[in-house]
Amino acid sequence: MRTSGTHASTERTEPYDALVIGGGIIGLVTAWRAAQRGLRTALADPAPGGGAAMVAAGMLGSVGEFQYGEHALLDLNLASAARYPEFVAEVEEAGGQEVGYRDCGTLMVALDADDRAHLRDLHERHRRFGLEVEWLTGRECRRLEPMLAPGVRGGMRIDGDHQVDPRRLTAALLRACERAGVVIHRALAERLTVTGDRATGAELADGTRVSAGQTVLAAGSLSARLAGVPPDVLPPVRPVKGQVLRLTVPAPYRPFLSRVIRAVVRGTDVYLVPRVDGELVIGATSEERGWDTTVTASGVYELLRDAHELIPGITELPLVETCAGLRPGSPDNGPFLGPTALPGLQMATGHFRNGVLLTPITGDVMAEALTGGELPPAARAFTPHRLDGAARTSFNAPQEQPA
Repeated sequence: MRTSGTHASTERTEPYDALVIGGGIIGLVTAWRAAQRGLRTALADPAPGGGAAMVAAGMLGSVGEFQYGEHALLDLNLASAARYPEFVAEVEEAGGQEVGYRDCGTLMVALDADDRAHLRDLHERHRRFGLEVEWLTGRECRRLEPMLAPGVRGGMRIDGDHQVDPRRLTAALLRACERAGVVIHRALAERLTVTGDRATGAELADGTRVSAGQTVLAAGSLSARLAGVPPDVLPPVRPVKGQVLRLTVPAPYRPFLSRVIRAVVRGTDVYLVPRVDGELVIGATSEERGWDTTVTASGVYELLRDAHELIPGITELPLVETCAGLRPGSPDNGPFLGPTALPGLQMATGHFRNGVLLTPITGDVMAEALTGGELPPAARAFTPHRLDGAARTSFNAPQEQPA
């Protein structure tokens, strides 16, 4: 792997075709696809392979995540979900490792009469939009998943919502980037460089100046913090904290669950994602706490309490990890993809709760954008300039800087 940052100040005299700022799962897939298109590509991140995906559970819930009013986002999510099997095969070959993809399906369940009525309404709405869902009685739910609590009143079976292990996927994408010739600069991009009226690269924290014909801002929740970006171009992205727990199921008790379980308990979403290797992920809180990534006792307690109501047996499992990360939220929960109003600057950020799900289509979209092609129809509703100036300015009001 080629890296920079060993000298106090260096500069590449010949510009790259593309510089990707941010080495999380979205930045990695963007850099990889750019390199596959024959672009001389660089990526800047102090710890490539990190980011929100290290905390994410990896639910590929294009149907389960659908909320009223998010019809364009539904189309984008469905298009990306359809790409996943082929995408996984390609990444595993390029990265040389499995990524934990499972087409196990999802079961959304209700614990009381109010939850059941809400889930019934959700089921009918999904059917009106032509989504493949099946209503089950409480007994049918427990027949599918015997570990469910006896009080489960009913559920919605979604066979098309799958899962992947984001940590393995990110590691495979990083390796795929290295093999494709992406130059990794292990340093923070501190400032976008602008020459005349065009973005021309970035200045890194180690003194390196990286020049590029096209620069992609893919820094997740930090995307609105890059200096040098004009205020009217900065993406309206904010950090949304999520706490997650990881348990392990001892071998004699596997499979503990055969599919993803989701529910709303006391008005709060909770999910359980079982891995083939026995890991069980429980998540996730959604907290507007700025840049705080502290794991709190209340967060752990609430997740365990709500998960226990669904699956009483989880309290006997070893708790092996607690963690918190920052999702890149946007005003309408959708990502920002493609060229900005500043020539030479593109964006791939703001994916909020759908970053892992949208990884395949984001790579496709950005490859087209970087090579002068048109955005796919499903992505055209998510251009960076879709919000008016007032909404963007309000959303980008100064916040406390991350530590």
